[in-house]
Amino acid sequence: MTFENNLAFAQSMDQQDPLRDMRNEYLFPQQNGKPFIYLCGNSLGLQPKVAKEVLGKQLDNWQNLAVEGWFEGNEPWMFYHKELKRLMAPIVGAAEDEVCPMNTLTVNLHLLMVSFYRPTKARFKIIMEAGAFPSDQYAIESQVRFHGFDPKDAIIEVAPKEGEYTLKTADIIAAIEANGDEIALVLFGGINYFTGQLFDMEAITKAGHAVGAKVGFDLAHAAGNVPLQLHNWDVDFACWCSYKYQNAGPGGISGIFVHEKHFSDQSLHRFAGWWGYQEKNRFLMEKGFVPEVGADGWQVSCTQVMPMALYHASLQLFEKVGFMQPLREKSKVLSAYLFYIIGEVNHALGCEQFKIITPQNADERGAQVSIIAKSDGKKIFDHLVKNNVLGDWREPNVIRLSAVPMYNSFEDVFKTGELLLAVSKSI
Repeated sequence: MTFENNLAFAQSMDQQDPLRDMRNEYLFPQQNGKPFIYLCGNSLGLQPKVAKEVLGKQLDNWQNLAVEGWFEGNEPWMFYHKELKRLMAPIVGAAEDEVCPMNTLTVNLHLLMVSFYRPTKARFKIIMEAGAFPSDQYAIESQVRFHGFDPKDAIIEVAPKEGEYTLKTADIIAAIEANGDEIALVLFGGINYFTGQLFDMEAITKAGHAVGAKVGFDLAHAAGNVPLQLHNWDVDFACWCSYKYQNAGPGGISGIFVHEKHFSDQSLHRFAGWWGYQEKNRFLMEKGFVPEVGADGWQVSCTQVMPMALYHASLQLFEKVGFMQPLREKSKVLSAYLFYIIGEVNHALGCEQFKIITPQNADERGAQVSIIAKSDGKKIFDHLVKNNVLGDWREPNVIRLSAVPMYNSFEDVFKTGELLLAVSKSI
């Protein structure tokens, strides 16, 4: 197959795609009267068309019911989060009582570390990936300092070998085992934001538990992108944002997971608030915090109704497609096609103008493919944007392109490659 006849192939794949009509459920940004080819769902997902309707219903409830909206209407706000729990659980592979929508991502990361990072003089270290997203780095550094330790001593970063971009699972496990007696917590991203590498969370969890550490994950780039089985993997805790692959809007509400094995552990510390109090007795307004059973017991502040409404709008579309497995099946093929198209561009140029740093093995990546341009990377990226292809740029030299199976097509991928070839020839 030559690059020139790939368009027919892409269009044929789109015709066979059982999820092709889901594209019509989303609103694409426009430029010069034309929609973007949107490959930036790893940063901010598209707006579902139903979002205005779902949010509007809650605005109507506020208008018509005012304070009575907490207990009246079709979706009383006091219990609104429970419908989201039903829809969130299949996305992360959890029981409904193990998940809860609340707060924002880094706030939740801090709240969960209050419970699951309990350092002692002997066991105080945290293992994390080198090059984690800055929010994770800052949160972990500040938690370590809060407990009186120096981040230089307490944080162990596992980095790729020299000349490589991604981590080997064996090296992660080796680092855990080598420092086992000192490790209090293993805290990784589910997918690395920069390279798009999907980590073996089950293996990491098993290794962390084997040395007596707690294990948690920041799933910002994994939830809604790849299937997860947090309960079966025995993960202690996790949190994620909803505005990337889950399309819940900028600054959208976060979600947490706490494994049910911790529900009856009275020794766990937590920062408490009224909304996390035992639901059946909450309005007795009594002293002495008694947590609600399950992840709901980690709530601090009251239900964020409007952000939850936007998340609800998106989650209904995940339910419509059958949650994660159909999306994953398409995603593997779509990202493989993106790999192929970039290879075809390089072949047409006669050199490796675009180096892919995302793992080629489909089981080690999600939707995101990260590339480094041999030269003029920022100029190439700006040219893509000018010509209605929107990925994102990450310093110092990476273009991230995410073909999201919910709303991207094979033709999107082909046209992106076509533009990469054209701009590379012109520079």
